Amino acid sequence: MRFKSKAQRRKFAELLVKGEISPETYEEWNRDTGGAKLPERVTPATRRRTKRRKTSKTRTKTRTKARTKTRAKARRPSKARSKPKRSPKRRSR
Repeated sequence: MRFKSKAQRRKFAELLVKGEISPETYEEWNRDTGGAKLPERVTPATRRRTKRRKTSKTRTKTRTKARTKTRAKARRPSKARSKPKRSPKRRSR
């Protein structure tokens, strides 16, 4: 076999140093490749495109209006309301 890229050659050299492949295997692959100019990578990495979420303008406007209303309510000082005391319910026997 021959190396397909420079990256593959580097990986095999790393495996050779770690002792995971034999020197004969590395030399065989290197011999078969010869002095050929190899690309850095076989295939370029593809970019993944993220899909945008489409929101309608009217929906966004109504959301912001609703938010401002609730925020305004939260900012108002609450009136001290005195609740009338309830008399305990009596059970009839």
